[in-house]
Amino acid sequence: MSGTDFDLTAALAADGPQRPLFCGFSAELSGAEAVVYGAPCDSTASYKPGSRWASVAMRHASESLETWSPRLDKDLTDFHIADAGELELPLGNMPLVMDKIRKTTADILRAGAIPIMIGGEHSLTYGAVRAAYERYPDLEVIHLDAHTDLRPDYLGEKYSHASVMRRVWELLGDGRIHQYGIRSGTREEFVWAREHLNFHPFELSALPATLENLRGRPLYFSLDLDVLDPGCFPGTGTPEPGGVGFADLVAAIYSLVGQNVVACDLMELAPTLDPSGISTVTACKLLRELLLTIL
Repeated sequence: MSGTDFDLTAALAADGPQRPLFCGFSAELSGAEAVVYGAPCDSTASYKPGSRWASVAMRHASESLETWSPRLDKDLTDFHIADAGELELPLGNMPLVMDKIRKTTADILRAGAIPIMIGGEHSLTYGAVRAAYERYPDLEVIHLDAHTDLRPDYLGEKYSHASVMRRVWELLGDGRIHQYGIRSGTREEFVWAREHLNFHPFELSALPATLENLRGRPLYFSLDLDVLDPGCFPGTGTPEPGGVGFADLVAAIYSLVGQNVVACDLMELAPTLDPSGISTVTACKLLRELLLTIL
């Protein structure tokens, strides 16, 4: 099925016992090395909503994706990767949303698998990071994004996608969030980031050196897809011109080889904002490369 064939209404109707699975992943969770789950929530979207449909669209688009990566010479079928389906997340209750994501992530970690959350808005990362931090107190966060996400709150909502990394900092403290690709934020956020984070705006080139310094440490990898330039990835709710290209992003993902990645997320695809389906297919390929890099 090509991206242009995606029908959201039909996809939602099919989501159930016969739902499609990411890239043919297993529905059997027991013994999985990695578990992918959808987190359909975009309640605090500050520009255009739609990221709640990301994982549904990606499941359907992934039917056209090869399971083998020519660059990594690895195949998804070589591993037991499970698709846990969609979380049921309430509207208008962000603390409860965060707690459900925290519990889901904690359950997957407890089972010995790597949790991979497909969002959904970026605020949801806080719930997953919290679970990883509870299990790994020396956790470090690698954050690729167009936006700083460091506001104390946004319009009074502290669990906003504009505030997620501020919430994560409240857990981890100074120097344990490593940001790359940032090109948008307030002056105050940029000043604050330089004081409290390992901050590398505008590009991804410093990531390999950071990872070498963190070798062996437990890592949470958070990828906001709007780090990509909207010219190649228009399907996101808050596009920012001047982003990185696909090749540079894939190279950054490959730098995770051999690292102790304990949890990941892939956030902010809004498939209905790109009728061509190219953004959804791009997200699927990034998911494949990410999984084959960390397994």
